[in-house]
Amino acid sequence: MEVYALVTGGSRGIGRATVLRFAREGWSVVVAYRERRDKAEEAAREARRLGAPEAYTVQVDVGDPASVESMAREVSGLVPYLNVLVNSAGILQVGGLEETGLEEWERTIRVNLTGVYLVTRALLPLLEKAPWASIVNVASIAGESGNVAAGIAYAASKAGVIGFTKRLAILLAPKGIRVNAVAPSFVETDMVREFLDTPEKREKVRSLHPLGIIIKPEDVAEAILFLAHPEKSRAITGHVLSINAGRRT
Repeated sequence: MEVYALVTGGSRGIGRATVLRFAREGWSVVVAYRERRDKAEEAAREARRLGAPEAYTVQVDVGDPASVESMAREVSGLVPYLNVLVNSAGILQVGGLEETGLEEWERTIRVNLTGVYLVTRALLPLLEKAPWASIVNVASIAGESGNVAAGIAYAASKAGVIGFTKRLAILLAPKGIRVNAVAPSFVETDMVREFLDTPEKREKVRSLHPLGIIIKPEDVAEAILFLAHPEKSRAITGHVLSINAGRRT
C-alpha cells in the first residue's frame, strides 16, 4: 500500500531534507510551502527523481486558519489518506523580553505553535483514514532549555510544541496515531545563515557541540524518518528526540 506524507516548510531546510529522505524511502510526498513556489516545485521534482511515486506541492500559511483549511481541502483531492504529517514550518526569532514587542511575539507563536495546531487539526481526518499514521513535530533544544541564544518568543513557541506533542500523543493513541517530536540544536539552514557566514562564526557554533560538528538538515531528517516509520518506532509515542550533537543547554 502506498505511503503518503505531507511536510510543512517542505521547500527548504529541515523540511526539504525530510521530503527527499521520504522519497528515498519510496514514499509519496506533499511539499507544503508558503512563498517559494519555485523551490517547492524543485523539491518535488527531486523527490520524484529519488523514488517518490508521487510528489505534489501545496501552498499554505500555517498561521492563517483560512489558508490551512483551503490547503486541507486541496490535499484531500490529491491523496486518499495521509500516513505521515511533519510539522516543520517555522520562523526564527531572537531577542529577550525587553527587545521583543507584542507583534513579534504573537507572530512567532502564531507560526511556530498555532500553525502546528491548525495544520494537525485540519489534516487529522486524512490521518484517520490511513491504515497507519504518525505525526512528527519539529521543536527545538530552545524549548527544552532556556540557556540558548534563541529569542524568548521562539523558545516559548517550541516549548509549546513539545507540550502539544506529549498531550496529543495520549489523545490519539487509542486511534493508533503516534505523535512525536524532534528537538534539534543549531542546524545549518538558510534560516540561520547569518550565524554561519564566517569561519569564526562556524567555529563558534561547532564549539557548542561536544561532538565538534555542525548539524545538517539531513541529520534531522533521518531522525524524523525513524519516528515516522511504522516499523522502526512502532512502540514510540509522546517522545521528544533531541538531535544535539552532545549539547545539553
